[in-house]
Amino acid sequence: MAAKNDLQSVLEEIKARVSIADVISAKVKLQKRGRDYVGLCPFHHEKTPSFSVNTAQGYYHCFGCGEHGDIFSFEMKNNGLTFMDAVHKLADKAGVVVPTLSKESIEQQQKRKSLYDIMEMATSFYEKKLRLREGALGLSYFKGKRGLSEDTIKKFRLGFAPNGSALKSELISKGVSAEDLELLGLTTRSDDNTRQTYDFFYDRVMIPIMDKRNRPIAFGGRILDKGEPKYLNSPETPIFNKRRILYNMNNAYEPAHKANRLIICEGYMDVIALDAFGFPYAVAPLGTALTEEQISEAWKMCLTPTLCFDGDSAGIRAAIRSIDRVLPILKAGYSVKYIFLKNYKDPDELLKNAGAQEFEKYLQKAKPLVDILWHKCKMNRTIVTPEEKALLEKDTLAEVAKIQDVQIRNYYTQEMKKRLSEEFGLEIKAEKNKFQSKKNDKNQEFNFVKKPPLDDMALRKLVANLILYPQLAESYISNLSNFEFGSSEMAKILAEILNIYEEEGVLDSSVLQEKLKMNFGAQLNELWQIDMIKKQNPNIPEARKEIDLCLQSIQLKQLDIEINECSTLIKNQPENFDELYQKYENLKKERNRLLLKFSDFA
Repeated sequence: MAAKNDLQSVLEEIKARVSIADVISAKVKLQKRGRDYVGLCPFHHEKTPSFSVNTAQGYYHCFGCGEHGDIFSFEMKNNGLTFMDAVHKLADKAGVVVPTLSKESIEQQQKRKSLYDIMEMATSFYEKKLRLREGALGLSYFKGKRGLSEDTIKKFRLGFAPNGSALKSELISKGVSAEDLELLGLTTRSDDNTRQTYDFFYDRVMIPIMDKRNRPIAFGGRILDKGEPKYLNSPETPIFNKRRILYNMNNAYEPAHKANRLIICEGYMDVIALDAFGFPYAVAPLGTALTEEQISEAWKMCLTPTLCFDGDSAGIRAAIRSIDRVLPILKAGYSVKYIFLKNYKDPDELLKNAGAQEFEKYLQKAKPLVDILWHKCKMNRTIVTPEEKALLEKDTLAEVAKIQDVQIRNYYTQEMKKRLSEEFGLEIKAEKNKFQSKKNDKNQEFNFVKKPPLDDMALRKLVANLILYPQLAESYISNLSNFEFGSSEMAKILAEILNIYEEEGVLDSSVLQEKLKMNFGAQLNELWQIDMIKKQNPNIPEARKEIDLCLQSIQLKQLDIEINECSTLIKNQPENFDELYQKYENLKKERNRLLLKFSDFA
């Protein structure tokens, strides 16, 4: 009970020393109104101030959204901190010592504090070495090869670890024990009989890893020359658990909350580059695959963080692995999105070559988790026979079964069954097709309005127009799902154009052609329709009209076939006259509707 009373005293002392208005004004522009302060609420969007701060009683209240709390709850909600993290942060500001609240002894707590102090000394040592002659190569790497500014180097406290055991010598001379250096992973033992300790990091640029309270707890070191491992990370220690920590979470918390956006990328330098280009809400796992604990930490900053992966096969594999981590812990309102940098090896390369606006385009087109799960289920499969389709369904639902939350699992099951049906089930869906027939007494089923096949000439016209006018893809991507492409080379090119549009959006015509040439160079050289359309020099409305006429002509041919088939069935199955005649009339109405539209274009 004493510990509880001690904590209460500390909380009251913090409130007495730190003004709630001072803390909140760092986030919210406050104006004095009588004895209180008012401002725009940081917890919901508003144009008229409804957020009030009462300094006398030490609380805030929003009359718009109902948010209410004290100085500690504000730090927790606005910065994504736990209660004790908020207490420690404000205690540091107030100059108050927080008592021991666990079974740890005073000595153990002091020991832990001394470990943080040692890591701070190591960080300062590496920072200093970067500025000396022995760190010249490291500074050249950061400023020259990576293009980092002085402000960025200082913000991330980047440094350099020289050869030998310089850190060990420096810290032991300052009273740090060899045991503590080894405990923190700053030194390691040799494999020979001497079992002497030496610096764990040497001849590497150093990237300190901070906890949420901005204390250094570990390091990542990158080699400058060729060699393995390229990155060397601190081992786990009493103050460092790599499964729970995200690199840069100390800097990203506040910007992520403010922007409601968090980017999880693959490496330290990606995070630093993103920050330098105006994306301060980036974090990264620590040399391992993303863990459940790290995802939970990310959700404290943003409900739907964006996972950024390289566009190569390794990036795809990493994304697939992340799905296995996310699915079991999904909860209502919490998920992830994905972007793949298809034409760049990492964010650093993209930003330097294409700039921040190009990266923003990727963020705007981030794909939801459900799309990536669907891709995972289909990838590297042949899905043609009934047996293969059945196996796909079994495996897909097995993936969904990993979701522990019953409500979310039910929604995912519903969505996946819908996709299975739409892509691999019957071509006609009862809920979508107004011409779907019912089964008669003999269990005979009549299906009408099949997908019209696109013949070679139609495909060539479509492909040529979409290559020259990529912006038309948006108008036809959903409409073309009503047609049968077939498996010709032209059909493959058309499918690739639509895939590129879905993944990357509208590209310049020349860029699109270069992408297509990688797999369809010979076929594009034979596509004489491109030169023909260039000579005609049509504008966008004329090109759209040409495509519409082509597609509607094909639909009319298919309807004529369906009408003739239905007429034949009426003659041969008089017992089904009423049902078949209704189908016949519906088909004719659809044909007349298309003819009327056709005449508008003509």
